[in-house]
Amino acid sequence: MGETTVLRDRPPSVSGSFYESDPVALESRIKWCFLHKVGPGRLPSKPTCAERKICALISPHAGYIYSGPVAAHGFYEVSKEPPPETVVLIGPNHTGMGAAVSVWEGGDWLTPLGRVRVDTEVSRSIMRSGAAEPDSDAHEYEHSVEVQIPFLQYVFGSSFRIVPICMMLQDFETSRELGEAIAAAVKGRSALLIASTDFSHYVPYKSAYDRDSLVIGEILAMNPKGVDEVVRSKEITMCGPGPVMAIMTASLTLGADRCRKLCYATSGDTSGPKGDVVGYGSFSIEFK
Repeated sequence: MGETTVLRDRPPSVSGSFYESDPVALESRIKWCFLHKVGPGRLPSKPTCAERKICALISPHAGYIYSGPVAAHGFYEVSKEPPPETVVLIGPNHTGMGAAVSVWEGGDWLTPLGRVRVDTEVSRSIMRSGAAEPDSDAHEYEHSVEVQIPFLQYVFGSSFRIVPICMMLQDFETSRELGEAIAAAVKGRSALLIASTDFSHYVPYKSAYDRDSLVIGEILAMNPKGVDEVVRSKEITMCGPGPVMAIMTASLTLGADRCRKLCYATSGDTSGPKGDVVGYGSFSIEFK
C-alpha cells in the first residue's frame, strides 16, 4: 500500500537525463523537437479553434532526442485549441514501486520550466471510485508522466492542473475500470487526457513497424479490448497498453469516437542507428 496522503511537492526525477535541466536549454530542446524532420516542422502558435475537439492524446515518453519529435505532433495539435483546465496523465510503472494503480493526490509537480498544480478534486474523485489509490512511491522515480509536463508547460504555460496516474497493473479490466472512473471525474470539465506509452522495444527496424502496426490498427479502430488481445497474443513489447486502454475507454465514455494517427517513427528515424530500435507513436482521440 502507498501513502494515504501526499502533501509534498514532487521534484523532477529525469531532468538532466531524459531532457535538459536548464530551462533555457530545455526550451531550446523542445523547439528542436517541433522543428525536427520527424516532428511537425512548425512551432506552436496561438489557438486557431474556438472550442476544444481533442479529448485525448497518446504520447511517447523516451528521452527527448529519441521520442520528442514524435511527441511534438500531439502537443502541436492541442496547441491549436483553447487550453484545458485539467490534464489527466497516465503512464506505466517502470520501477515496480507503489500501488497497482497510483494517483498523486496533492502537492505541485516541478520541472525546470516551473511548477504545475495537481487537481485534487479530480484526483480524489478517481480514488473514491476504487479504481486507483493515493500513492507517491510509484511516482518517485517514474519518467513516463514527467516527460509530458514540460511539453504542456511550453504550449499552455501554467494555466492547467494535472492528475498524475501510474499503472503497474495493466490488464484490460483494470484499465477499463480506471477509464470509466476518469470519465466520471472529468465529465463536464475542460479536460485533456494523455496516455503515455512507447511501442516495441529493442527490435529490428522493420519488425518495429510491422509489429506495432497491429496495435495501431486496434487503436485507430477505438478497440481497447483489441489492444489487449494483440499485445498479449503477439507478445508486443509495448510498455503502456494499460494507459492506452484506459484513455480509450474514458474517451469512448465521454463521446469521443475518432482516432487519428499523427506520427509513428522509431528511435532509428529520430536520433539513433536502425539496428535494434524502439517504436513511438502520437495519436489524437477526438469528438466529431
